Parts: sequence; C-alpha cells; structure tokens
Amino acid sequence: MTITLPTFTPLEDSLWLTLCGRALDNRSAHPILGDAMSDQIVRTLDYDYGRLNIDTNFRLSVALRAKKLDQVVADFLVRHPDAVVLDLGVGLDTRHARLTVPATADWYDVDFPAVVAVRERLIPAHPRRHAISADVRDSDWLDAVPTGRPAVIVADGLMGFLSEDEMASLWNRLINHFPSGELVFNAYTRFAVWVARHARGTKSVAGLMKFPGMDDPRDAEGWNPKLHLVREIVLSKEPEVAEFPPGWRLFQRLISHSTTLSRMASFVLHYRF
Repeated sequence: MTITLPTFTPLEDSLWLTLCGRALDNRSAHPILGDAMSDQIVRTLDYDYGRLNIDTNFRLSVALRAKKLDQVVADFLVRHPDAVVLDLGVGLDTRHARLTVPATADWYDVDFPAVVAVRERLIPAHPRRHAISADVRDSDWLDAVPTGRPAVIVADGLMGFLSEDEMASLWNRLINHFPSGELVFNAYTRFAVWVARHARGTKSVAGLMKFPGMDDPRDAEGWNPKLHLVREIVLSKEPEVAEFPPGWRLFQRLISHSTTLSRMASFVLHYRF
C-alpha cells in the first residue's frame, strides 16, 4: 500500500535525508545500523528519493551516527529504567523500535504536527511511547513531559537547523525541567557547516541551516553550569568503520589520526547535567 504524503514545509521535508540514508544502509551488503523499519517506510511512501542525491559517504555517516546515538540512549536506560526519553525533531526515525526499552520508561517523540501525523500512520503505536506535536523552539511543549525523573535527550540531524541562541535556550529549558540527565546529538564544526551548505548530498537543506558550527565541544558547557561533556564520539575512530567499503574505510582511518580532521566529517557529542 502506498501512502500519499501531505505537503511538508522545507524544514519538515528535511527528514527524508536521514530516513533515506538509514534505508539505504539497510540495503547495503554490510549494514552499519540495519534499520529494517526505516527501509520499509521508504518502500511504502510515495516520494521521489532520487532527488536527494545521497552518496555513500552520507549514507555511512547517517547510519553510524544513529548507531552511536542509540548506544548512548540504550546505556542510559540500563542505568535508569524509569527514565524519560525525549527524541527531538524525530522525523520518521524508528529509534524506539531499534532499542529494548524498559516497560517503566516513558518515551516522547517531538516534531511538527504534520510530521507527527505521518508518524502515526506509519509507525506502530506503543503504550509508553508518546507523541508531542510541537516546534522544539516553543517553550510550552515541555508541560506535557513529567518532571522528577532522570531524562536522556537525543537529537539526530536537528542541531544544524537551530541558531546558537535557540540551541542554548532549548538546552536550558530541558536542563531546568529534569533533576538530572544526559544529552546526545550529532554536531558540526564551522567547516562541516560550510561543507554541508555546498555538498551535493545536503544541497536540499543548505538554505535551512542556522547553526554556525562548534569547533570546541566544551563551548556548550558555558550555556549552563550543570552541563558537562561526557564524551566526544569521533565517528572515524569507531569500530564499525571496519565494515565500510574499502575506499571509505581507508579515508576514515587516515583522518582518524587527527581529531580536527575527523570533526570535519561527523561526530557525536554526549553531555550530562
């Protein structure tokens, strides 16, 4: 069955890049993430995916960063089975289905109303997974999320679309809402933002990017005194690179000797508060 989609805004439309990247990874000979549900969504929807121009490098990056984000969330849930999980700017991500989520945890998917409406048609419901139809930059959507419990907050592909002030304001609202927790998201240096605005694979979202880039992960610690860097996950140094095609595997191993060069590709930042 093919589902006809509503007309998305350009910002909402950006969800196809990561969705299709995860689907193409699942179809590869050696999947990094192996997200079969994303692949099925791509096969179901009536969408011209060819116009995205997703290349091998982007596919690998999307799959590997999603896996690293998943690992942080999964580890937090082992330590805090009663946690609250927030997946910000979730798009059509199927992270909840990829993980073993304790029955005592509450999961909140947050995105624009049009995106949430499509999610509800495509992704099976779960009694402890809740949808919040909102722009993450708004201040009132957190009223629907319980306080008093530890939280893990994940965002894949969202940060590039927020200005630095918007990001700092969002983090502060989240930190003030929960007694403790962790934040994990994929990040961009200034050079990576420049590349994203000019690369063929991300050309469709180039005009939407607002974040100037962050060259030092500890800069974000200045946004709130409770925020502390746990780990910078440099993707070129992760073991899954061994599964990359030979040319890209060699490239990643070469740049892995320099954190500066590795950050120019893709990396994930993990903080606690």
